[in-house]
Amino acid sequence: MLFHTWVFAVFFLIVYPVHLATRGTRLKVPWLLLASYVFYGWWNPLYLLLIVTSTSADYLAVRCMARSRRKKPWVAFSVLVNLGMLGFFKYAGFVAQSLNDLFAALRVACAVPVPDILLPVGISFFVFQSMTYTIDYYRGLIEEEPSFIRYATYVSLFPQLVAGPIERSTNLLRQLRATPPITRHDIADGLSLFIVGLFKKRALADFLALYVDKVYAMPDRFDASALVLATVAFGWQIYFDFSGYTDMARGIGRMMGLRIMLNFNNPYLATGLGDFWRRWHISLSSWFRDYVYLPLGGNRRGEARTYVNMAITMLVSGLWHGANWTFVVWGGLHALGRVATRRLESTRFYTERVPTAAKRILVFAFVSFAWVFFRARCVGDAWLIVTRIFGSAWADPRFPLLAVGLLVAVWAYQWAYESRLRGALLGSAPVRIGLVVAMALYLAGCGGAGDKAFIYFQF
Repeated sequence: MLFHTWVFAVFFLIVYPVHLATRGTRLKVPWLLLASYVFYGWWNPLYLLLIVTSTSADYLAVRCMARSRRKKPWVAFSVLVNLGMLGFFKYAGFVAQSLNDLFAALRVACAVPVPDILLPVGISFFVFQSMTYTIDYYRGLIEEEPSFIRYATYVSLFPQLVAGPIERSTNLLRQLRATPPITRHDIADGLSLFIVGLFKKRALADFLALYVDKVYAMPDRFDASALVLATVAFGWQIYFDFSGYTDMARGIGRMMGLRIMLNFNNPYLATGLGDFWRRWHISLSSWFRDYVYLPLGGNRRGEARTYVNMAITMLVSGLWHGANWTFVVWGGLHALGRVATRRLESTRFYTERVPTAAKRILVFAFVSFAWVFFRARCVGDAWLIVTRIFGSAWADPRFPLLAVGLLVAVWAYQWAYESRLRGALLGSAPVRIGLVVAMALYLAGCGGAGDKAFIYFQF
């Protein structure tokens, strides 16, 4: 169920009044659970079994840990169930096809059947969110949740179910136990967030996709200028698409009395790759830091081991994004970038003498280059695009001027927002209200560029 469709509008107009009426009663959490299951099951009811399986496994694991002296076997059980389910649905076909390609290259007369599996929407998100409960309990960070219904609601809460943010049990479970008042400011701020997210998706991301999809579908027919602009446009497209979803999710949550975490913080204003990953998909970056990088040893076992741990974490992060070698290469590029710049970014020369604008442009250039491998259909296409960018002629890319204007305006707004103008101008209520009203009027008049699904649904 897409946020930017009439189906969701009808769904929310039914769910929200009942939520307000039941907030102070025992029916609050069961109603949210029912609504969340309807939301997810609208696409394919059978895949509700996956959420129920993940939820039941982790709830059982924590209950058994609470009553047993041996906790590690139950953590292992949780990880095995969740990653086993994720691995089968997301990577079985990829592994089988990779083995067949290897056999063909070695001229081995052997073939592995490639399963035709439809990837469940959002499986990577709810699996990771559910596992945090088990791991955090094992680490002594949280207490056991006695209510299965409340825990199931935490795992499946519909605003952020299929594309995040990946919430922590320490935050969202606590909110589900409480019943704070919903003020008119909550409703106004939530509605504003939703409109901003809808504008990002419909007016910006889907509009840029028209050019990006055309160029990346046939990269051999376009020269360097078009490929560069399509790559830059994709960087902004995926930002508008994903941050638009999380803005809408946070807006819906705010109207329902829930505070869903910030997931993007102007990532294209980052002054280093480390800074970029503290701003981009914050919930996933922090998840990999806390549950992959730190358990590997973090930076506690010497310089060389720190770099190895960083590289492993970035490669795993790349593979998390999809069952394709392009994502592995993308993760590898960011691993190389982080290893190469980690020390530089902490030096006094870099932090004090290199102009902020130069740092931002360099980071944006590197991130944009890596996006080539993220967006391309295969490694061959990505390599073709790279070679044509550096080897073909530059001509009129026929990039829409409106798109140029929109990107310049957004980037200028973000630069101003992180400057001294934030408090004096951009942080003022009249400006914020004016921008939201302008976005709403644009959406009402133009409607955007279609009803494309969110990019991160495929992950």
